Amino acid sequence: MAQEDAQIWGKQDVSSSKGMKDENFPVGSFLISPGHRPAVHAYYRFARVADDMVDNTRLSPAQKVVRLKALREVLHGERKPPPGRADAWSAVILRTVLQERNLPLELGSDLITAFIMDAEKTRYEHWSELLHYCRYSANPVGRFLLMLHGEGEETFGPSDALCTALQIVNHMQDVSSDLKQLNRCYVPLPWLQEENVRLKDLILARSKPGVRRVFDRMLAHVDALNEEAARLPALVKDRRMRLEAAVIVALCRRLTERLHRQDPIAERVALTKSDGLRALGWAMRYLR
Repeated sequence: MAQEDAQIWGKQDVSSSKGMKDENFPVGSFLISPGHRPAVHAYYRFARVADDMVDNTRLSPAQKVVRLKALREVLHGERKPPPGRADAWSAVILRTVLQERNLPLELGSDLITAFIMDAEKTRYEHWSELLHYCRYSANPVGRFLLMLHGEGEETFGPSDALCTALQIVNHMQDVSSDLKQLNRCYVPLPWLQEENVRLKDLILARSKPGVRRVFDRMLAHVDALNEEAARLPALVKDRRMRLEAAVIVALCRRLTERLHRQDPIAERVALTKSDGLRALGWAMRYLR
């Protein structure tokens, strides 16, 4: 069994040194009830472990898939984790959290589905393919938070729109580094071809006019997602979660606006502390 574990998990624990404070958007912020924060942290750690597995440049795609599937099996209670491995045990902890709160395990295993896609698929032909990816990579996160707070299904549509928008703007922030470091590109290839630009144009010093037009096309879709997401805070009953949702809605909109104005190839387009304060101020209208 130890030999099999070594073959599956490798010799080194892949628990990430990256923390919640390193993310672009709040994770289990002070707005979340203290009683819910441990569950949010457990979900984040599991997602971080899986993300680190698929972004590990020392592993082949096949090795990544084996580890991710093993992590999913641990989450579903189909495999025992090896002792002393925090990466594998993140799935045990999340399984306990979800079961204690009567939440579906798929909220965790859907993320694994997305990470397996990342291991096996590095290019996207259609916008619909990217939305399908976000269905597994991003939308479960919002649904987890809402279900954790006892919110109803009427919140799922706007939440999915918000999470998909967040995922796409994150891809746009990292478009050059993803291609250079991971050989991964989430920009629909036919859109680049229509503008007569090539993949290597995404790693130049700045965006060509054709690349900028592709980015604007992507952002037009994100704008529509943000409009749908704006409905979310008013639908959330829990006050703390309502404020958290409102802050994230505002932050996503502000980052989208920055991407409209700035060039993500020429510079790292990111939110500022001022953006955070403005988002919090905007969210206070939902304090009721």
